[in-house]
Amino acid sequence: MVRFFYFMLWVTLQYTLRIFYKTVRVINAPKEIYGRTIYVSNHAAAFMDPLVVAGLRLPIVFFMTRSDVFTPISKPFLWAAHMLPIYRQHDGEDTKSKNDEVFDKSARVLNFGRNLLIFGEGFTDDTFIRRLKPVKKGAVRIGFYTLEKYNWKKKVYIAAVGANYTSPNLLRSEVLVANSEKFCLNDYKEAYLENPNKTINDLTKKVEHMMQEQITNVANRELAPFHEEIMRTTGKGMHPTESDFSIPLEKRWRYSQKLAQFFNDNNALIVNLQASLALRLSEHHKKAENWGITYRDIANASQGQSVSTRNEVAQMILLFPLIVLNAIHVWLPYWLIKNFVEKSFKRRVFWGSVKLLLGKIIIGLLNIPVIFLFKPLFGISNWWGFTYYLCIGLFFLGFLYWKKALYDFRKKKGLKASSIAEIMKEREELLKEIKTAIPVA
Repeated sequence: MVRFFYFMLWVTLQYTLRIFYKTVRVINAPKEIYGRTIYVSNHAAAFMDPLVVAGLRLPIVFFMTRSDVFTPISKPFLWAAHMLPIYRQHDGEDTKSKNDEVFDKSARVLNFGRNLLIFGEGFTDDTFIRRLKPVKKGAVRIGFYTLEKYNWKKKVYIAAVGANYTSPNLLRSEVLVANSEKFCLNDYKEAYLENPNKTINDLTKKVEHMMQEQITNVANRELAPFHEEIMRTTGKGMHPTESDFSIPLEKRWRYSQKLAQFFNDNNALIVNLQASLALRLSEHHKKAENWGITYRDIANASQGQSVSTRNEVAQMILLFPLIVLNAIHVWLPYWLIKNFVEKSFKRRVFWGSVKLLLGKIIIGLLNIPVIFLFKPLFGISNWWGFTYYLCIGLFFLGFLYWKKALYDFRKKKGLKASSIAEIMKEREELLKEIKTAIPVA
């Protein structure tokens, strides 16, 4: 049976994630609720990864989670959310015995037809980087441990998952989750019985390769910022703000993968190109930022469209009522949560996910009384109150769009056609150099 807290988190995340991210895309989504599958995911964005990967799939999963988050206070909630602790070497002297216990629990989960979600890299970079770190052997070990424990009677599968963000902590950015086909560990029974260590190593490499296919993987982490600058200049990739959003997210993700693969196949060439071009690209984008010029401004100018503030004015007028409703229902708790998270968590990589989760729970709970006010105040059914309650997230969304419209209005008021023309000419020259050196760009 699925635990109630997990079920409620899963149901409400369908709404919350689509408020946080403006585009959500899932490729090859698994359709079975059960299935004895170990899903091995990358770990690009700390606590955001389990929310996104589990929230955007149908299968019921149990999470392998670092043990240090299991405190006397958090343990009941983490248990209710299907989380199992995994112990690392620096967590204590009895790490092995504790992990043996976790392996037993994991085996029972799989034996009863449930699924596991394991973040194969084991840790998250402090700065978001589009790459796959070395994958640990734990997922494959757990799979074979389960098969041995239950005498190979049931099939156990492994599948790779890739969480791809334009920017994981940025409100109204985008996320794409890609899923591989699964393979059956039982098919490797003879190889495992003959040489367990070799089979575990070989299959871990297979899983790692499958995971690389589900993400954008810049193998040389020193080249990751340059990869980002190229995507930002062309507008065809996964940059969170400087992209051509008329291109579907999946197509832009494929482009980012193709570009990363070219980087990986031509490391020496890209290192030399970075030395000669990276600084110029960075200065170009800083100049555009200082002048308030975006990719969209350049695209509009190239199509002969003049700078106009009519759309921004219309948006600010139409969305103003939502500003008032947002102030009533969301502003104060959101401001308190934002300040608490940014002061309490030193690693910025946790900010977005913790704000999302705390905001979802605290703002949701504080506004429950609203549901029951409609009948005494307006003499109408509380079902109208419930409908209004479900719209509170949309009030926040309206506030974000109003804020963006105000920013764009102020920017456009000071925008000069000559500045756009100068940036556009610079970008055209840079694009020619990029295209000459990197054909796939």
